[in-house]
Amino acid sequence: MLYAILAYHEEGVVAAMTPEDGEALMGNLMKVHDKINETGKLGPSARLDFTGQAVTLRSPEAMVIDGPFAETKEQLLGIYMLECDSLEAAIDAARELRRVNKSAVYEIRPITRYLPGVSVAEV
Repeated sequence: MLYAILAYHEEGVVAAMTPEDGEALMGNLMKVHDKINETGKLGPSARLDFTGQAVTLRSPEAMVIDGPFAETKEQLLGIYMLECDSLEAAIDAARELRRVNKSAVYEIRPITRYLPGVSVAEV
């Protein structure tokens, strides 16, 4: 099963990191990435820019508005995609990420593959 691990963090905390702290955090995260990647299960991952750079498409008229305006303290700042045999395996991977990024929150969500015109059984 394909799982998404969504990485949430408070933008202010990330923005306030010194360059050295940011580099140390990313270095530690890369060690975890490498460990997960050794299993051959790590798919694409990305660090997202701050929400001030985002726009949202909303409303029946498909109006574009500034930012996501989430009703939450944390913002989505990254995503990992992993092929795992079970939810427990995906949770273990997220725990590894959390060990080095203690103030982040990780949401683990199964991904249902959707291809127009193809039945779910074929995907």
